[in-house]
Amino acid sequence: MKIIIAGGGKVGSVLCEELSTGENDIILIEKDETRLENLINMNDISGIVGNGASYDIQQEAGVSNCDIFVAVTPQDEVNIMACILAKSLGARYTIARVRNPEYSNHFQYVRESLGVNLMINPELESAHSIARIIKYPTVLSIQTFGDNQVELIEIEVTERSPLANLPLNDFRPKYGDILVGAIRRQGETIIPSGQNQIRVGDHVYLIGGATTLRKFYRKVRSKKNQVQSVLIIGGGRLTYYLLELLEESRMDIKVIEHNREVAEGLGAGFSNVEVILGDGTDQEFLQQEGIENYDAFISLTGVDEENIIASLYAAQQKVGKIVTKVNRELLLKIFDTIGMESIVTPKRVIANTILHFVRSLGNTSVSDVEALYRIADNQAEAIQFKVKATSRVTNKPIEQLKTRDDLLIAYIIRDKKLIIPSGQDIIKPNDRIIIITKEKYFDDIDDILK
Repeated sequence: MKIIIAGGGKVGSVLCEELSTGENDIILIEKDETRLENLINMNDISGIVGNGASYDIQQEAGVSNCDIFVAVTPQDEVNIMACILAKSLGARYTIARVRNPEYSNHFQYVRESLGVNLMINPELESAHSIARIIKYPTVLSIQTFGDNQVELIEIEVTERSPLANLPLNDFRPKYGDILVGAIRRQGETIIPSGQNQIRVGDHVYLIGGATTLRKFYRKVRSKKNQVQSVLIIGGGRLTYYLLELLEESRMDIKVIEHNREVAEGLGAGFSNVEVILGDGTDQEFLQQEGIENYDAFISLTGVDEENIIASLYAAQQKVGKIVTKVNRELLLKIFDTIGMESIVTPKRVIANTILHFVRSLGNTSVSDVEALYRIADNQAEAIQFKVKATSRVTNKPIEQLKTRDDLLIAYIIRDKKLIIPSGQDIIKPNDRIIIITKEKYFDDIDDILK
């Protein structure tokens, strides 16, 4: 596919890296010549210096015959205008990153009236992720499949966990229709078999029906209380969206923001939230605000290092649930050694959404990609396919399929029936299949075969 990306910032650079495979022709439009040259040297792409919303630049890039045009510049208006222009020139699909709450509330209208196929708000999507995980203090991340019928949760195994040292052969007899889909252990990701054993310190990815997983969660959770109070530092867009989502939660919420105008805006918009003007990265100030009395601490400033240091201090103060926003993925390696909890990376959220969209346009005669998540420190993927009758995986027992290594057929959703497949189960047309794999770039279900 021919894909044109306008904007080589955080999201654009991730997309260049993820999409520059042999099957894609990537052209990057970027104003900053030095940044453009660096990305061209690092990835198999070509580029043009200029404004992605310029008619002449889009003509030079060949937008008229491109399959997908993606606008991820820092300005919402530029992204929307660039997509409208690209669509009028003949781009097959257009994608815009839009972050302003005023635009986000009218996504459907903009898509229908202006012809932007996909509009993504990374802060809004990240807020949804945070809202889900703070409801379950011991869960580090939650992904959903099959119209929320199936969930994939990440938990860390502690010394006191009933999962510690449990052989996987004993897992399902003990906990029922839940599958261990992946294990991250000391920086390595394992797609497990029954011969593996869960160890202390493992990050375990469990997949099951939403109701079943909630029952399991109540059995294995630590004695941490449910989150009733939340301290947030940073009052940006992500915090705004999160407060909207938590508005009906009856939680005691305090936000610390250093910018007076932003703080006053949040205070006026959310009367049930206590907004404090101050430096949320100052440890003495956090002590004065009673950080140790809160059930959850969420660090959402615009500076990764400040978020990390503040979260480490919250951990020292024995705060039960800690969520940290980190944009630079290289810094995530630190978390394997310092025992941090839930990490939110907005650029990864939007990149995953765009990857899902791009890969869903692949071999649609065989299957459709309906959901895609990168898990286990970006080392594995969980993908939901809708299988068509033309697929080579249908009408055979799973044990007869010659699948690739490091791959698990984790779940079958058949109408409303949820199935953890055995070797004797057969995949049928119209089934929704969830796989977990260490390989990347699968865009149809037949890719699982050798």
